[in-house]
Amino acid sequence: MKCLRPIGVALGCTMLAGGAMAQLSITPPAQTPPPAKKEAPKEKPKPHAPVAKKPSPKPSATPTPTPSPTPTPDDPNVDLVYGAYQRGMYKTAFDLATVRAQNGNDAKAMTMLGELYANGLGVKRDYVKADEWYKRAADAGDREAMFALAMMKIAGRGGAVDKDAAVKLLASSAKLGEPKAAYNLALLYLDGQTLPQDLRRSAELLRMAADAGSPEAQYALATFYKEGTGVPKDLEKAARLLQAASLADNVDAEVEYAIALYNGSGTPRNVPAAVAMLRKAARQNSAIAQNRLAHVLATGAGAPVDKVEALKWHTVAKTAGKGDPDLDDILADMSPEDRAKGEAAARKWIGNNVK
Repeated sequence: MKCLRPIGVALGCTMLAGGAMAQLSITPPAQTPPPAKKEAPKEKPKPHAPVAKKPSPKPSATPTPTPSPTPTPDDPNVDLVYGAYQRGMYKTAFDLATVRAQNGNDAKAMTMLGELYANGLGVKRDYVKADEWYKRAADAGDREAMFALAMMKIAGRGGAVDKDAAVKLLASSAKLGEPKAAYNLALLYLDGQTLPQDLRRSAELLRMAADAGSPEAQYALATFYKEGTGVPKDLEKAARLLQAASLADNVDAEVEYAIALYNGSGTPRNVPAAVAMLRKAARQNSAIAQNRLAHVLATGAGAPVDKVEALKWHTVAKTAGKGDPDLDDILADMSPEDRAKGEAAARKWIGNNVK
């Protein structure tokens, strides 16, 4: 069974066929300065008959270029608050956001203050103050503040648990186009505890979030299409969504897409690509991928037989609770030397990847 976890708060999970969600982290590429322009070679003056020298005119004063003014926190074209936050300058972000929130009634600055207080960045953690700033920003129409405040109310941070208020905030935020709110609201409709279960509405919300680029929603919606949950069963759509989420490094989507590629389910069969994706997911500690990769390496069904490597991944997967008696039988005839190598490789991997 798959466990779809809410984004933004450590709660339980909504069960569905597959594995747990993974989050996306994108680092903007460093900008490369343009190459310096080369000056054209100067021509040598041609010799000519001497003439009487005239007094040289005094050179005119070269005007001094006026430097561009340094942007201030009120510059509408430069978000110094968010820039400081991205660089880890949380105290600076807090000071700038405080000025903008108090003097300019800036909703984004209020949301930033809520974020800093909620996470204890640049200031002592204070859920009550975080709740206050998020509420002010949400009242001013900021969709990110609505989402953050909803998550706090679900978790009971800054006040009592209030799921009814959280649902209203999530709905308002989703309506304004916040994909995280649409995704979490979809899980509530799927779970059927906070809200009456409505699989169609859940699928609609997942589609909104998936179209906005949320890999978690792409993966969840792919599972809907694969199983025919809230939508007609469509393996091709499922495979396309899994591919999109895989490109965003969603580990669970990588595993499911690898299986689809291996079996030719909803997409042309491509065993080498499937095995490569299983290796990638296995290295990211997916026990399911480790188990599948061990099968491939033990049997040679998609890659050259390598029982030492197969035993390594089989042992690692077993440690994570994904034991496989069939693999125990397949690997039973290994020589003592090869078995020792595989077990040593597994111990090394487990030792280097203990969280």
